[in-house]
Amino acid sequence: MTPRAALGIALGIALGIAACKKPEESAPAARAPAIGEAELQRGRDACGAYVAQVCACAQTVPAAQQRCAQAPALPESIELAIQVAAYPDTERKDAVQSAAAIRKTIARCIEQTAKLPELGCAGPGLKR
Repeated sequence: MTPRAALGIALGIALGIAACKKPEESAPAARAPAIGEAELQRGRDACGAYVAQVCACAQTVPAAQQRCAQAPALPESIELAIQVAAYPDTERKDAVQSAAAIRKTIARCIEQTAKLPELGCAGPGLKR
């Protein structure tokens, strides 16, 4: 199973859990994820940079092509988790789990960027 498929399944389950609340519960007010906007922006930037770098590398390094194909799932998963956390009917525990998923995805983007030289990709400019 690809990481993108696994991520889609996990977030689908989270959405399903959020949708299955008891009717007698009152709907909580819309909320932002339990993560600050500055942290979210840094994460978006880190994942965006990873996608750009791995796909630039894939132009000349065949070993990076599969990672390039899978890389867009990382920023997409951040946005999906933000939507789950901000949905008005999402319970607090699910919003907190979404924030944890966001942080794990951000960490993965940073870790994968750090591993690019192992594939034969040069540093930030990715010039070989």
